[in-house]
Amino acid sequence: MSTLTAGAPSRGLVGHPYRWWVLALVLAAEVMDLLDATIVTIAGPAITGDLGGSSATLQWLLAAYTLAMAVGLIVSGRLGDRVGRKRMFLIGAAGFTLASLMCGLAWDPEMLIGCRVLQGLFGAVMLPQGIALIKAVFPPDEIGKAFAAFGPVMGLSAVLGPVLSGVLVDADLFGLGWRMIFLINLPVGLFAILGARRFMPEVRAGSGARLDPLGTLLLITGCLLLFYPLVQGRELGWPAWTFAMMAGAVVVFGAFGLSERRGKEPVIAPGLFRHRGYVGGLFVIMTFVGAMIGFMLVFNAFTQYGLGYDALHAGLALVPWSLGIAVGAPLGGALLAPRLGRGCLQIGMLVAAGGMLLMWWTIGAQGASATVWDFVPATFVAGVGCGLVFAPLFDIVLADLADDEVGSGSGLLTAVQQFGNAAGAAAVGTLFFELLNNHALIDSMQVTTLVAAGMFGLSLLVSYGLPRRAREEASAH
Repeated sequence: MSTLTAGAPSRGLVGHPYRWWVLALVLAAEVMDLLDATIVTIAGPAITGDLGGSSATLQWLLAAYTLAMAVGLIVSGRLGDRVGRKRMFLIGAAGFTLASLMCGLAWDPEMLIGCRVLQGLFGAVMLPQGIALIKAVFPPDEIGKAFAAFGPVMGLSAVLGPVLSGVLVDADLFGLGWRMIFLINLPVGLFAILGARRFMPEVRAGSGARLDPLGTLLLITGCLLLFYPLVQGRELGWPAWTFAMMAGAVVVFGAFGLSERRGKEPVIAPGLFRHRGYVGGLFVIMTFVGAMIGFMLVFNAFTQYGLGYDALHAGLALVPWSLGIAVGAPLGGALLAPRLGRGCLQIGMLVAAGGMLLMWWTIGAQGASATVWDFVPATFVAGVGCGLVFAPLFDIVLADLADDEVGSGSGLLTAVQQFGNAAGAAAVGTLFFELLNNHALIDSMQVTTLVAAGMFGLSLLVSYGLPRRAREEASAH
């Protein structure tokens, strides 16, 4: 088995002989993650109809997974430097596959949510190894091509999750219904495990990094104090303790920041925050992804609970979004990003916000009689915008980082993406269901759509602090 030192191969002219296999395996892991982050949005009503639960259950099915992954990513990204990237990838892929099987066998909402937590934790072990592995096995002249594959795959997977979910639930294969949305991970997981054993080299950092137990504990505590009341507060009538928990989260996150500054082995490498463009990129990713995932959760609840769509038709309502990403991603990655750099992201954010405004108008004009076809223009435009953003996003955000910072930086970047997923599901979902208590369905959906448009617009404003060009060009200089 070959063992590489992180960063070394990237300085040579010839990459690892199995580098394209490594990229395929890393992308397979990304697909499993993104499908599972979104696939329950369509299947939610079928799950709660079978196992029981409430609207908070729908939010937890998303938030439990993404929150567990976000916390785990920050820790395991550093752990991979210590014990080896291939070993961590194999542990994560095997655990994720087993947790997917357990999700498919769950007999009540509590067990399913618990298994979703396990999926998130093992996914966190698997995913942050990917970008560091790619950085180690690809030469400089091919790094840009490898990173460019992430955007389209991530964007399409995130949106195809609900579509695939609708097809699987409606098909009711082998009488398993919604359980197939988790069991479909088994062949993909086996491909990742067997392929990694055969083709993936071991990669270790030049010096091992130790974990900070205090910082890790503070981070987990702060996340729980914030997200639990955010998801459960509406259903419980917002008692005083929910606000006390959220206030406590601010205090704990402040303590986490002090611990990071004073600790010898911080959970998050402090040097990352010296790069203003990278910090701005984290905020852009969290806001943009949060708006997209939060809107998708609400839109699926709106079409199924409000408009009476079945799972298949609710999934079909997002097919134009997928097609839009399929158009926007190659347009951005191959044509606009090389010429415009950061401008490609900004055009995409503007187009995505325009899609949300078109959705706001469509919902108001068609009301409760809206069909799948009525949503096509808005979802397609929003999808094109998301594709333009996703294609060059990772490469631009990582552009300012040095070679020895890419591993930790990519791990934190992916963690923030998951925080955005969880925050979007919790915050946008809570807003929509809270509005339903006092307003009509159409009005509630329109307000939520405007909030999503505003989040895309906020991403656009912050994006002016990002590096102007992608990492491939930055590295060349």
